[in-house]
Amino acid sequence: MSSAFHKILIANRGEIAVRVMRTARAMGCRTVAVYSSADADAEHVRQADEAVWIGESLPAQSYLNIAAIVEATHASGADAVHPGYGFLAENAAFAQACRDAGLVFIGPSPEAIRAMGDKAGAKRLMQTAGVPCIPGYQGEDQRTEKLAAEAARIGWPVMIKATAGGGGRGMRLVTSAANFAEQLHSAQSEALNAFGDATVILERAIVAPRHIEIQVFADRHGNAIHLGERDCSVQRRHQKVIEEAPSPAVSGALRERMGATAVAAAKAIAYEGAGTLEFLLDAEGQYWFMEMNTRLQVEHPVTEAVTGLDLVELQLRVAAGEPLPLTQQEVRIAGHAIEVRLCAEDPQQGFLPQSGTLTAWRPSPALRTEHALRDGAAVPPFYDSMIAKLVAHGRTREEARQRLVAGLQDTVALGLSTNQQLLQRALSHDVFASGAATTAFIGDHLESLLAADAVDDTRAALLAALLLQLGERGWPSPLAHTLPNSLRFSLHGVVRAARVTPRGGGRFDIALDGAAPVQLALLALPGDGSLRFSCGGLAEQAFVARQAERVDFHFRGQSFRLENLTHVAVARTDGTGSDGLLRASMNGRVIALLVAEGDAVAAGQPLVTLEAMKMEHVHCAPRAGRVALHVAVGAQVAARHVVAQVADA
Repeated sequence: MSSAFHKILIANRGEIAVRVMRTARAMGCRTVAVYSSADADAEHVRQADEAVWIGESLPAQSYLNIAAIVEATHASGADAVHPGYGFLAENAAFAQACRDAGLVFIGPSPEAIRAMGDKAGAKRLMQTAGVPCIPGYQGEDQRTEKLAAEAARIGWPVMIKATAGGGGRGMRLVTSAANFAEQLHSAQSEALNAFGDATVILERAIVAPRHIEIQVFADRHGNAIHLGERDCSVQRRHQKVIEEAPSPAVSGALRERMGATAVAAAKAIAYEGAGTLEFLLDAEGQYWFMEMNTRLQVEHPVTEAVTGLDLVELQLRVAAGEPLPLTQQEVRIAGHAIEVRLCAEDPQQGFLPQSGTLTAWRPSPALRTEHALRDGAAVPPFYDSMIAKLVAHGRTREEARQRLVAGLQDTVALGLSTNQQLLQRALSHDVFASGAATTAFIGDHLESLLAADAVDDTRAALLAALLLQLGERGWPSPLAHTLPNSLRFSLHGVVRAARVTPRGGGRFDIALDGAAPVQLALLALPGDGSLRFSCGGLAEQAFVARQAERVDFHFRGQSFRLENLTHVAVARTDGTGSDGLLRASMNGRVIALLVAEGDAVAAGQPLVTLEAMKMEHVHCAPRAGRVALHVAVGAQVAARHVVAQVADA
């Protein structure tokens, strides 16, 4: 492979920046990273040949700063820019600025981005091109009363969508007129903060459809092809969680029909480069256009796995003016691939975003894992919560699914709460395994996906007691005492008590929460973080990362946070109830104060809105009373920081 470019600047961060660098390097091209203050020591910076600081941590000050990125290309001598996905990838002004600066933008033209980037305009364009579209409203009149009237005309349920949006932001499903205005204002606020544009369109909500997307590629010589479909139906809050290719719901004939529609749409706007047309597919095989993403998709690895193509290489070659290297007849789909998005979030706490430090990272060697992580990597609160993508390929869908479940269980990600267990349960659920999952899958089955497992939790608690008993000394000395040791600890926020009695030879009797003792035996402690032990005759493995204030460990495909409370005084309550303190639920930035200093508020009334990892989170009054605000708009706050206090009126 060789590249027409000497040096490529990747105007992005994280795993996609590393992914682009990998192909660029294989093609003999030098790479330049850009980074914010929060990413000064990030993995994508370490892996690039050169790196340029472009601003402070907030995206608007760095990764969305067009002037700073263009200046970085001049400072580094780059002759091309790859935007990745997100940030400026679908920003026509950025593509135009690159063109004006004499740089090659590795993506479609500013005109094509502009045509498809506005959801309302794109829908009108597709209707003209004969592409089936969902009934809706995409007018310029954005008054609340006008939009409410249009929603009633379309019929409930209705989907509100930000025209400049993506990734589920600025989207709301509204089921009746009663809460339309509230949901509209929420969507507009989120869209304005995320994209700088509060304009929305309305669409009839298709209940429990499949979300199918078609990958297209086009060159400047008039050639356009599709690379089959991806099924992205498993979503949460309109954000994709699991993606696969091909779709279990798409026949060969339907693939040909949808592919022809997508190619016709690309040709209608003289498209160039990689693009994706997204459709909703109902149970009868009818499909409707939703939007076109004028960039590389997060889920492009599943298409690469089944076609054998490097989509980033194709992007570079097309951007250099080369014709597509294959025709539609030469595209082959082999086997099945499934991808999951590993996100730093706490599913048990309403999927709150998590930021902090990754204490240990050991991806499974059996999977293709796209990431920009390492032990000690920082996960900042300013950007998307996705930290890695895990991909499995097999001859059949079932083979790919089983490989992904096993690889996901073996992947170690410690230090932050993630959706790792939820992903395993989703992949293992009968509905997903049968290929029947729709966009309603997570919502319909959330309770079972998040349900506690008493057996796993008990064994994890027994292991936690063993780890505390061992301490940092490791293997117990043969001269160690055999007196019982009382322990108290918190495991994932649940306080447990244990009585540990050493029996010599690495064996211990552990009585958990007053229950009958169970014998655990330490089998191996190699010193690399791994640990082998047996409990009730069953030998198992774990991975342990000890911190100054806690112990993180990976066991049975899950990560656990263990805090030793043995010498911590038991908190006592005076019976007065809430102290009125409202604390930040996660690291984030204050984007709105919904009340004024000294206002009288009711219990549960919204007080402060925080933004973390591109999502808004409203914090409500813990009690009724008069409010005192402890933060200002724009402030960056840490988790548990007091943002307001409600006292007696």
